[in-house]
Amino acid sequence: MTYKFSDKVASLAPSAIREIFKSMSVPGMISLAAGNPAAESFPVAELARLSAEIFKTEATAALQYSITEGYPPLREAVEERIRQKFGIGRDESRGETFCDQTIIVSGGQQGIELAVKVLCNEGDVVICENPTFIGGLNAIRSLGAVPVGVPLLGDGLDTDALEETIKNNPRARMIYLIPTFHNPTGITTSLEKRIKIYEIAKKYGIIIFEDNPYGELRFKGTEVPTIKALDTEGLVIYCSSFSKILSAGMRVGYVTAPAQIVQKMVVAKQSEDVHTNIFFQMLCHKFITECDLEAHIEKIRGIYRHKCGLMLSGLEEHLPESVEFTRPEGGLFVWCTLPEGADMPGFVRHALSKKVAVVPGTTFNCDVNAPSRSFRLNYSTPSDEQIIEGTKRLGETAKEFLK
Repeated sequence: MTYKFSDKVASLAPSAIREIFKSMSVPGMISLAAGNPAAESFPVAELARLSAEIFKTEATAALQYSITEGYPPLREAVEERIRQKFGIGRDESRGETFCDQTIIVSGGQQGIELAVKVLCNEGDVVICENPTFIGGLNAIRSLGAVPVGVPLLGDGLDTDALEETIKNNPRARMIYLIPTFHNPTGITTSLEKRIKIYEIAKKYGIIIFEDNPYGELRFKGTEVPTIKALDTEGLVIYCSSFSKILSAGMRVGYVTAPAQIVQKMVVAKQSEDVHTNIFFQMLCHKFITECDLEAHIEKIRGIYRHKCGLMLSGLEEHLPESVEFTRPEGGLFVWCTLPEGADMPGFVRHALSKKVAVVPGTTFNCDVNAPSRSFRLNYSTPSDEQIIEGTKRLGETAKEFLK
């Protein structure tokens, strides 16, 4: 039987990251390619206790259908927390010009997909940092929208190129950004750039989707306000999740955006999964209201501060000076760039022969045919011993391959 697939999925390639996971069956392989939270960051004992309490006192609610918008106590707790901590959330009752609402989504990636679904038609353009998150790119492409990349500099998006890209793409409908501890580069956009990006979006009437899954994972430096906190015109959709601070497997995220947008997202979500897993919503609510969430997040920061420091020390010791790499102040990733003229795919293959896996930079390009000299490393998933040995093997790879 020959199957004919829709145009929406025919152009989608399997995630290179997931494909790399298949190499993990090779004995002795060290993966610096994942992006999973550290296993030791999961509050297993607390979640077990809270789960038992839910099934003892609220079992029917935890097992029954619920509303698409999300578990009301969780939405209220999220809105209160991000208002107090990040200055996010507008309300006409306080004399502001528009009202934000929150919807609970099945992981941050569903938030991206819903936003594209309700705001973009096929052929519309979503402007992205280049490189950017492969899950975001696939969400955009799967709905027939077109990701168009703007170069990412050391302090964030190239704002001159952003404005030029908007002018050259009259069907641009949205700007997709990960401004804090960017995936894959680890770069954080400066406050000056955030203000400029918002001004450009306001000038051209384009929505900003601010994806912030790593924002609470700062272990060094000074906090930078979210773009959503700057929003006075109802231009910013803010998305985050509990994946990096509680559990990735729960698939519980949230989107806070102007009410009209959220209401359309609710309708779109009803045809996808009806609602996000209600038991995990209840569990998230109990954890953030009954446990010391801030102390838990501080513990996670300590884990990643140590792991990132270990990786950077290894890269500094073993990589030649011709290989550049970012030095993130939070998040999960380091971005390495080979010298001009280097064969990055060949380097990645040679690294695999040394039994160390990294993610090729082409994975994150808006243009699937564009070359890249870069590759992504992750420090949250591997053990300390794997980070030490993995960076040593990368150094050996570089010395042999970049002769």
